[in-house]
Amino acid sequence: MPLPDAPPPSLVQEAFARAPQALVVIDPVADRLLGANAAACRLLGGEAEALARLPFSHRLGASLPLWVSFTDEALTRSPAWSDDLVILDLKRQPRHVEAQAQALDEGRLLLTLVDRQKAEQRRARADLGRQHRRGQVGWERVEQVFERIERQNQLILGAAGEGIYGLDAEGRTTFVNPAAERILGWSSEDMVGHDAHQLFHHTQADGRHFPVQQCPIHASFSDGQVHRVDDEVFWHKNGEAIPVEYTSTPIFEMGRLVGAVVLFRDISERKRAEQQLRDALAEVESLKQRLELENQYLQEEIKAEFNHREIVGESSAVAHLVRQIALVAPTDANVLISGESGTGKELIARAIHAGGPRGGRPLIRVNCAAIPRDLFESEFFGHVKGAFTGAVNDRPGRFELADGGTLFLDEVGEIPLELQGKLLRVLQEQQFERVGDNRTRQVDVRVIAATNRELREMVAAGSFREDLYFRLNVFPIASVPLRERSEDVPLLARHFLIRACQKFNKPGVRIPPSQLEVLKRYPWPGNIRELENVIERQVIVAQGRVLAFDDLSPAAGPPLAGPSSAESAPSPRQAPAPAEPALLTEHELASRQRESALAALRACGGKVSGPGGAAELLGVKPTTLRSRLKAWAIDPRDFRAR
Repeated sequence: MPLPDAPPPSLVQEAFARAPQALVVIDPVADRLLGANAAACRLLGGEAEALARLPFSHRLGASLPLWVSFTDEALTRSPAWSDDLVILDLKRQPRHVEAQAQALDEGRLLLTLVDRQKAEQRRARADLGRQHRRGQVGWERVEQVFERIERQNQLILGAAGEGIYGLDAEGRTTFVNPAAERILGWSSEDMVGHDAHQLFHHTQADGRHFPVQQCPIHASFSDGQVHRVDDEVFWHKNGEAIPVEYTSTPIFEMGRLVGAVVLFRDISERKRAEQQLRDALAEVESLKQRLELENQYLQEEIKAEFNHREIVGESSAVAHLVRQIALVAPTDANVLISGESGTGKELIARAIHAGGPRGGRPLIRVNCAAIPRDLFESEFFGHVKGAFTGAVNDRPGRFELADGGTLFLDEVGEIPLELQGKLLRVLQEQQFERVGDNRTRQVDVRVIAATNRELREMVAAGSFREDLYFRLNVFPIASVPLRERSEDVPLLARHFLIRACQKFNKPGVRIPPSQLEVLKRYPWPGNIRELENVIERQVIVAQGRVLAFDDLSPAAGPPLAGPSSAESAPSPRQAPAPAEPALLTEHELASRQRESALAALRACGGKVSGPGGAAELLGVKPTTLRSRLKAWAIDPRDFRAR
């Protein structure tokens, strides 16, 4: 009920403004601060205009749910009281307050706020004053107790092996123990009173600036939580980064957060041990990958039957070849083997490797004609993870796999010109880098190259580097075609016959002397590989225990006509003579189809489908031809030029 002599409004406003208690007017529905007196501005750390710019709920933080229930109570059952609220001032410092709310008109609330910390301090001082007046406290004895506690604390701090320092709420260092001085290189005088973050925590391990707002230590000042970090760096006075793990624990005084204590440990030794372990594991993984790849290559060699142990032959050409191998095998000289396809260039390379000191290490073969142009560098030198699309793991190249052994570059003339310079560098310096890596690796590799092309002509045409040619051609060896050592054909035929009989489980099959003469007269355009294929085919189709080769023509290649050497097929451009067609048995018809397919593969260089392919020449579907070739155990790749 209003007083009869009510004070004027100006007096009420002055009383509100000068009241010793913090008073604020809040619109809880609009979430706005409508007014604040001077005491409230001091409590919240800013002017009323600054406090009113943001919604009031922004000052409540984790107390927002309590604030909602408190205002609901005040609006429905005014007045309301609470001592659980925490309000953040303009510096985001928490203020634990005791709040009393009174509902006003239009859904507004008048709040009286009391800083609980200051209230408790006032009560404590008043209580101490009363006790002192009553003679209950001896101040001298209290000072002695505090001095004893301080001495004990100093002894504990000095004995601790971990670094310990204290911070106030502004981030300034308040104390430092001897271990922290020793680890950081800063003295207590250097640190106390100065901003610890700017002094030795200003930069991250990778050199990037470390904003103080992101520092877990400073986070303890605002959220009041313990922060543990196990992988950061502090910076020594000399500029060296020190790997540390630390715990930042907030300090409360009379309920108010006043700073933090940081306990940290130098983990340099642990980091070094972890890095050594990672390096060792990486080395083990690298060796594992290398052994797996070496085993893979060895398995491929076994599957491909590259298991020759000697060079078969008694001709003067073979004797000369054996002498050359004996001369060069014990050395580390690079060897260039030239010759026609199918003459056993890889067999020569393996004999050189096995006869030298590197025979206990692997011989790694690279078919240069089978590697896509854009993968040459990766195949030769390897790559690291992420070097290009699809590089999901580190992978060693052929040079790494051949380290300590021999690298056999088959069809070396097929290496792209732009990559020959990189190959030359490895041959000269025995050093290389993986694709995507800047680490230079050292290898010890002997190189044996083989080609069926005339490299001198390629050098003259500018398609092969002259310096690379001379680097490879330290010791040239020519593999002699089979037609120039026909006296070795019987030995080779018997050698392949024994292997074919074991392979196809047909023991007791033999070649009569007359048929050996047929083999000697044939020119063998496919050389030793063709001889091996012919022997295997005859063993497969043999009905008895004697092989016959009467269908081999002494001309440049096998005939397209029937099985008799006296017969020949008419040219495709000749009109067939009107004659009665010859009668052919099923076996003779199959033999003719097989020999026709072989002739077509030779003419097309092993190409089966597409324009100019063997299927087109024979007038059959590519799928049909492939099915026949599979049934005859014929691999078109054997007819490709090498």
